[in-house]
Parts: sequence; structure tokens; C-alpha cells
Amino acid sequence: MGPALPRWIYVPAAVGALFVVLPLVAVAAKVDWPRFTVLVTSDSSVAALVLSLQTAAASTVLCVLLGVPMAMVLARSPSRSVRAVRPVILLPLVLPPVVGGIALLYAFGRLGLIGRYLEAGGIQIAFTTTAVVLAQTFVSLPFLVIALEGAARTAGTDYELVAATLGARPSTVWWRVSLPLLAPGLVSGSVLAFARSLGEFGATLTFAGSREGVTRTLPLEIYLQRESDADAAVALSVLLVAVAAVVVVGLGSRRLRAQGWT
Repeated sequence: MGPALPRWIYVPAAVGALFVVLPLVAVAAKVDWPRFTVLVTSDSSVAALVLSLQTAAASTVLCVLLGVPMAMVLARSPSRSVRAVRPVILLPLVLPPVVGGIALLYAFGRLGLIGRYLEAGGIQIAFTTTAVVLAQTFVSLPFLVIALEGAARTAGTDYELVAATLGARPSTVWWRVSLPLLAPGLVSGSVLAFARSLGEFGATLTFAGSREGVTRTLPLEIYLQRESDADAAVALSVLLVAVAAVVVVGLGSRRLRAQGWT
């Protein structure tokens, strides 16, 4: 237990919590609960939910494959060039998603920087399910990198140095020492990346479009339903909040167990 907090600090904390909770309560109060199941089980809604879960899972895997090495290089490398590149890698955190979508379109689109060569080889990325995964990865990757980089810096290099001193090869140190030490950060970063991918809208719409069953994820379905069926849009919004809450609560429960609180 740390020192007691001043009482006044609970006032802005409570206001902040109310600011977050109140809109969610307002949405839940607006739902037509007797028709909730009907509203969220239409063919287009189910297709959008399934696609969202599939693409979010795929983008999270891609984030792990790319983000773990990136985080370790950022945390361990003394190179000035690496430190100079770090702000660029984390730029999607503050970049408007629609700008990210435009950037992806000009990189991987039919006439894009790389896309023109892919197109010549018969590979099309823009406005496909692959584009959804890439858009989600683009906006989610920095979340995983930051979580892992922080975990790597906190863990330090002592155990790795001991393993190397005992004769372990760099690959052995990586698999047997470094990666287990990064496990908590990896779990947290993966959950954050999945949740961010699940809610991605702007980059997906710009780079992948909105084709039912192909690129129309749940956020895009909610946006479209808002114009044609407000009740369905509200119900789907609550469904998306519920899925995100399950992810966040699951992460919180794991952290509590890891800290010995449960």
C-alpha cells in the first residue's frame, strides 16, 4: 500500500469516470431490448461481426510477428538512427485513421508505390479482405510496440547477460530468456492491438471500402445502419462495446491474478 491520496483528487477522478461511463449508459438506455436479438442477428450484421473478429485476429497475429522484433530493437539498440525512426513508427497513434487509409491506398493501391507492381503480378490488395487486415495492422501495431518496449525496458538485460555469459547463443537467449520475460507485455499489447483492430473504421473505409462479407466490418455496418435503421445501429453499437469490454475485462482480470489480487 502506498501513501494515501489527497481527498480532492477523487473529485476530478469521478468526473472523468462519469464522462466515460455516461455515454455508454445513454447508448444502453436507447436500445430496443425486446428486439435486440433480432436487430443484431440480421445476415449483414452477423457477417460484419464475423469478419471483424476474423480480421482483428489476423491483424493481431501480424502485429505480434512484426511488433515483437520492432519493440526489442527500439528497447535494446543504442543506434541513433533507430531512435530517430521511433517517432515515425509510433506516428499512427496520433495520425487520423482516414489519413492512414489514404497512405495505405497510395502505397498498396492499384496505382500505388508498391501496388502497381503487385497489380502487374496479378495481386490486388486494395478493397479486399487483405486490405482490412493491413489497415487494422497499421493503426494497431504501435499499441503493441509501446507495450512490449516498456516491458523490455522494465525487464532490463541482466538475465540476458547472465545467459550469454554462460555460453547461450543469441537465438537461445531470445527464445529461453527474453521472450518469457516479455510475456506479460506481449499479452497486454496483443489485447490492445486486437481491441483497436476491432474498432477500426477510418483507415478500413478509405483503403478497403465497404463490401458486405468482404470488407464491411462491424464499425462500418454500424455507420451504414445509422442512416437506414437507427435501432439496429444502437443495438450493434452495444454489441461492439460488449465485445470490447470482454477483451478489456479479461486483460484486467489477468493482471490482477498476476499481481496476486485474486
